[in-house]
Amino acid sequence: MRHFGHIAPEVRQRLFHQEPCVFTADSPAAVLSVALGATLYSPATRTRLAEDIVKQTGRGVVSMVLCLEDSIDDADVAEAEENLIRQFRDLAERCPETELPLLFIRVRTPEQIPSLVARLGSSARLLSGFVLPKFTEERGVPFLEALTAAEAASGRRLFAMPVLESPDLLYMESRAGTLEGIFRAVDKYRDRVLALRLGVTDFCSSYGLRRAPDMTAYDVQIVASVIADVVNVLARADGTGFTVTGPVWEYFRVQERMFKPQLRRSPFTPEAEDLRNALIEHDMDGLLREIALDRANGLQGKTCIHPSHVLPVHALSVVSHEEFSDAQDILRPERGGGGVLRSAYTNKMNEVKPHRAWAERTLQRAEVFGVANEDTGFVELLAAGLPG
Repeated sequence: MRHFGHIAPEVRQRLFHQEPCVFTADSPAAVLSVALGATLYSPATRTRLAEDIVKQTGRGVVSMVLCLEDSIDDADVAEAEENLIRQFRDLAERCPETELPLLFIRVRTPEQIPSLVARLGSSARLLSGFVLPKFTEERGVPFLEALTAAEAASGRRLFAMPVLESPDLLYMESRAGTLEGIFRAVDKYRDRVLALRLGVTDFCSSYGLRRAPDMTAYDVQIVASVIADVVNVLARADGTGFTVTGPVWEYFRVQERMFKPQLRRSPFTPEAEDLRNALIEHDMDGLLREIALDRANGLQGKTCIHPSHVLPVHALSVVSHEEFSDAQDILRPERGGGGVLRSAYTNKMNEVKPHRAWAERTLQRAEVFGVANEDTGFVELLAAGLPG
């Protein structure tokens, strides 16, 4: 699979200076953690789940979570598990050679992990891992132990994606200790932890809050503060950090708007004005702003609950030609001693030592999402990826 693999090769060649790389579920974890991109969630109760997965594959989705937790009623768990088993078997028969998205199951209890892997049988080859809810050190270690045991029993590499959403992480008096405990747990199982996910909806729930469609997670100060602390402790660029993914965007159509749209007209040529209007109508301007703020605050990828959110996340993940040029200049071997240089675009200062970690991360993203041509921007990438 590859990002933008659903568009024609000749279109990719026109858009990209460096095309996105091909990767598989067996690629190195360092590649997959960046490649997750927009991770689409779906309730495990969907009766046409296998068909949905195949359809979304054709629309550019590369990672999905099939949820047995908050998205379904407590009374439906057993039925949802049975449905998951059927749908995985259907997928294995329907797509014996087709590359499917990275598939994860969001469980409720540690015991579900070995049970589901055993019940999946040979179709477990389609499974990339499990999403672990309300993760803290005390609650999370049994999940990680269960995943390790299931991996050993099945012979299949399985990744964990803990969700950071516990009130203990939110409350000021317990936050520091909870973060320290989470780090101890995930550091011990570092080879198994693909990414950490943020459960911002649960954070808001603890205070009876819900952000409006024209506000981002970063406008809710209690949420912004915990995101900052999570990145501070768990996403450092010194080799100890993990990939932390962006929070879910809850909206996909707005009925009434209080504030002005957040998309300027200038990037949209007259031919793309309809695209701008459609993005605003479906509340994508708020999503686009939050994606940009995710990146600025050290997060990668995003949790998505609607297919229409996937392409904007991926389009904004493509490395611009200017970013790529700066990163390459900073990382040239002859620059190892440091120093300052003017960017090739002659519009900024590149300071080699302070900007090195940024440059390394930028080239990792460039490998997976590609590098846009000089004359290609977000609008062109988004328009090319939309269904014809």
